[in-house]
Amino acid sequence: MIARVNTDTPPVVIVGAGQSGLAAARAVRDAGLRPLILEAGDRAAGSWPHYYDSLKAFSPNRFNNLADIDFGGEPDDYPTRDDVASYLERFAAGLDVEIRTRTRVTDVSVASGRYLVTTADGGTVEASGLVAATGSFANPHIPELHGTERFAGRLLHVADYREPSPYKGQRVVVVGAGDSAVQVAVELAHVATVTLASHHMPQLVPQLVNGRDVHYLLTDRFDDLPPAWLARLLTGKLVMDTGGYADAFDSRLLDRRDMFTGLTDHGVVWRDGNSEPVDAIILATGYRPSLGYLKSLGALDENGMPLHSQGVSLTHPGLVFLGVEYQRNFASNTLRGVAADAAHVTPALAAFASGAHLPFVA
Repeated sequence: MIARVNTDTPPVVIVGAGQSGLAAARAVRDAGLRPLILEAGDRAAGSWPHYYDSLKAFSPNRFNNLADIDFGGEPDDYPTRDDVASYLERFAAGLDVEIRTRTRVTDVSVASGRYLVTTADGGTVEASGLVAATGSFANPHIPELHGTERFAGRLLHVADYREPSPYKGQRVVVVGAGDSAVQVAVELAHVATVTLASHHMPQLVPQLVNGRDVHYLLTDRFDDLPPAWLARLLTGKLVMDTGGYADAFDSRLLDRRDMFTGLTDHGVVWRDGNSEPVDAIILATGYRPSLGYLKSLGALDENGMPLHSQGVSLTHPGLVFLGVEYQRNFASNTLRGVAADAAHVTPALAAFASGAHLPFVA
């Protein structure tokens, strides 16, 4: 049931129009508040249009509904990057809320019990609550590597990788042990000589258990999961083998080595002291929450991570977060899970907007 939207107070500003921001807009609207989405890009699809070309979601279509809007497609197919982006735009169009694209938020401050949201064009928006839903794609984690300044080859984060043809016939090292590292390394191994460099062997688990996608079991039947799968799930250190990953390692199509110790002018120094020429290094080393616009507000810790409890700010009433990895559970930053998180944090926004809140932390 959709409550009548209160237009007498400033809107709840939602920063980001990806899956988290759109889920937030739906929950905020249904609570009788007026959402306003500010999106830095030119589409209401978050970071999905910018991922590498071959990316597919790890859950079948039937599990990718955002709120109650059907994802569509064959229920057991895995959607592509473009499928997800199109779905999010369709979801956004059906919300009937204001979305301002090409509007980058640069800073947030407080005045007279309201948030003041500053944008890159110098504009300011007054807000009766704030949802930080900017995800992490815009903030790739670049680890410190000894000798980076002297390396003459190509060094990039997987955020800037698109497809394998530019690396054909080259010597490539992919750094990381997660889903993106393995997927990109296997893809590249068909056209280049590739080593996956990591601190530990990727923990591969089959996506199919007893002939069915594991998401069927994750719905409510954890007891059906193999013990090794469950143990890795609970620690978050696993890579779903969507097809051929284990075979790539077993057949030596893809080489895996312990992380190199440094870079030379033209290559890497392996742990055994041997140097090897390398054309390109791709860092699949993860991301960090992209929340720089909250730095001056004092809502982040010294590492730029949000200070929150299950998405509700510990420092500022009326500020909530969505899309943080493991914010409330395993599914928090996924299509299937973010709507539940949005429903969880919305009462805190409603309480603040109504005036039933504590003073701001100094």
